[in-house]
Amino acid sequence: MIIRCFEDIEAWQEARRLVNLVYEAINGNQNFQKDYRLVNQIQGAAVSAMSNIAEGFSRRSNKEFIQFLFISKSSAAEVQS
Repeated sequence: MIIRCFEDIEAWQEARRLVNLVYEAINGNQNFQKDYRLVNQIQGAAVSAMSNIAEGFSRRSNKEFIQFLFISKSSAAEVQS
């Protein structure tokens, strides 16, 4: 499989699903919505997981891409926590 753009990367697709799940969870629970700090933290971490995959891919260097994948993984763990 040839990856031409970051949208082709399965990990980015999964990260995008994570973002959607986070937004659905927040929008579906009024108590969650009232905790502004938690909402901002979890939204930021989810978006960061997705964005770091895209940014790393755009660097065109395997070493930098791997570094951004580790950052993305850390952001996903932050959402999980």
